[in-house]
Amino acid sequence: MSKLVSGNHILDLSSPVVMGILNVTPDSFSDGGEYSSIETACIQADLMVSQGAKIIDIGGESTRPGAKDVSAEHEIERVIPLIEYVSKNHDVWISIDTSKPVVMEAAVNAGAHLINDVRALQEPGAIETAAKLNVPVCLMHMQGQPRTMQNSPQYNDIISDISHFFSERIDACIAAGIKREHIVLDPGFGFGKTLSHNYELLSRMAEFEPLGLPLLAGLSRKSMFGQLLGREVSQRLSATLAGNMLAIQAGAKIVRVHDVQETCDTIAVLEATKNFKTLA
Repeated sequence: MSKLVSGNHILDLSSPVVMGILNVTPDSFSDGGEYSSIETACIQADLMVSQGAKIIDIGGESTRPGAKDVSAEHEIERVIPLIEYVSKNHDVWISIDTSKPVVMEAAVNAGAHLINDVRALQEPGAIETAAKLNVPVCLMHMQGQPRTMQNSPQYNDIISDISHFFSERIDACIAAGIKREHIVLDPGFGFGKTLSHNYELLSRMAEFEPLGLPLLAGLSRKSMFGQLLGREVSQRLSATLAGNMLAIQAGAKIVRVHDVQETCDTIAVLEATKNFKTLA
């Protein structure tokens, strides 16, 4: 599919697009607390849009290992003012990063176009709520739960296992009334995967093509780069850009990142190389 449609809003996926990460949380692994006030979050949203982000992914609860649970009420208090601000001030897609049905509904009512769920709509009521809201959804694969997902994850074959999970979730979504053309797939780098799993997943991403749905790659500043290179979170930009370039070459249509401008520059070089005959 070369596009996503949410109401009257169309997201062109004929070329890769950048999803900017905006966590209004005090404890996210990379930018925890940096944008926890509405003022700083709005400034960051403005910046990411100006740098070329086509989607702003807004989250109110960290999913890093060991993070504390957040109530639905608290999550709504964090995300809704920012969604309303972005919806009012920018012609850009807004994604809500949540697993809670009540947050999904509040976010879409406030202007969100896409539900981005690390639990792939498996929480009670989530799939029914997403179907009722009639917006695109991103289904992420995760082995286990965020608090325990890195406790010795194992796979028979990582691509086959994740593909089987995706197929089951796609079927469940369609049975619940979600349109197939509303589904995006995220293989979940770092979510219930060892270092070796993550690099095998990146090297074999093209093998998800038979599923026929857009792929999202979430590699930004992940520990897979820190473990490989011995780099702290703030020093993983070049590794992230390399990973995103490989993911795009393997078929990713959306890349979820903290560093929007640098990623847009990378994509521009890739697209110019692919389309050099039209540049003269």
